[in-house]
Amino acid sequence: MEEVNKKELSERDICSKFITPAIKRANWEEKQIREEVNLTRGRIIVKGSSASRGKPKRADYILSYKPNLPLAVVEAKRNIYTVGEGMQQALMYAEMLDIPFAFSSNGDAFLLHDRTGTLGKVEEEISLDKFPSPEFLWRKYCEWKGLDEDRQRIVTQDYFSDRQKSLRYYQRIAINRTIEAIAKGQDRILLVMATGTGKTLTAFQIIWRLWKAGVKKRILFLADRNILVDQTKINDFKHFGKAMTKIKNREAEKSYEIYLSLYQAVSGTEEEKNIYKQFSPDFFDLVIVDECHRGSAAEDSAWREILEYFSSATQIGLTATPKETKDVSNIHYFGEPIYTYSLISIKKSTESLSSAFIELQPHSGCAFLYWV
Repeated sequence: MEEVNKKELSERDICSKFITPAIKRANWEEKQIREEVNLTRGRIIVKGSSASRGKPKRADYILSYKPNLPLAVVEAKRNIYTVGEGMQQALMYAEMLDIPFAFSSNGDAFLLHDRTGTLGKVEEEISLDKFPSPEFLWRKYCEWKGLDEDRQRIVTQDYFSDRQKSLRYYQRIAINRTIEAIAKGQDRILLVMATGTGKTLTAFQIIWRLWKAGVKKRILFLADRNILVDQTKINDFKHFGKAMTKIKNREAEKSYEIYLSLYQAVSGTEEEKNIYKQFSPDFFDLVIVDECHRGSAAEDSAWREILEYFSSATQIGLTATPKETKDVSNIHYFGEPIYTYSLISIKKSTESLSSAFIELQPHSGCAFLYWV
């Protein structure tokens, strides 16, 4: 049989003949391996009256312990390049996706970069037959994050699977960081996510996983507009089914597990305040406040009254624009954001019309113009 000349092979041939087999020999199953994963669809670059889409970001491999729990990104290069040629790209994707381990390969070996500090060496070249198993990388990840067996049970709780509404990478990061923080005992959490990036879907997956894990059994979701509460109930939260109710008509039914409410419906005058006070202070395990910059940060606000009444519950604030003034502070109440995803990023060194681009957000009907 004629020997293969690696240097004549394409990048995909290197993947199929050398990298994929090496990964599978390390006990990675098909369902744990995703190849040629699109991360972004490419920037829409505006020049005068015309627009064009730039090159999308695509990872050659993303390896996950379980769905939405990624552990490694692998970048492949042709054999005419060195083993570490793809490492800069792998690290860029690893940072973007919040992934702990980055690999680069040209089909001869792997270069491993450890972002956790648990392997002893930051970078190390390893042979094709020494690629680490999913169990090994998961163990090192848990060591890095301080996740014992009880905490692991929570953070490995399955997501709700919805093929019609797949998660974007930033939603996954926000969800995973929140679940990990709660598993480790943090009880005040702030998530900053730009308008149109799916805060409600993010909140649903957080609630779903904690609810299914049995960690949070009764949950209150607060919003400031009635239409938001109704849309939440019939759209993203519909999968809670009969376990969910909307607080209305000043009635405090106590036989449900998921409660949605317009915050004005449980606060205001003394008579209205009696609605939420019909619940005992420890009734809810989790309270989530959507658009928390609109009121909960102020010490004399109605939302703060509700949050302080249910102070024993874990509380999560969701906002696109955290309010920080002399008198009002989200951070003072919830703490520093555990994750921020902002579409508007201004870098003073590159402020020019030629550097402007637009990112379209699917399902939101929104386009955002910002600078790089």
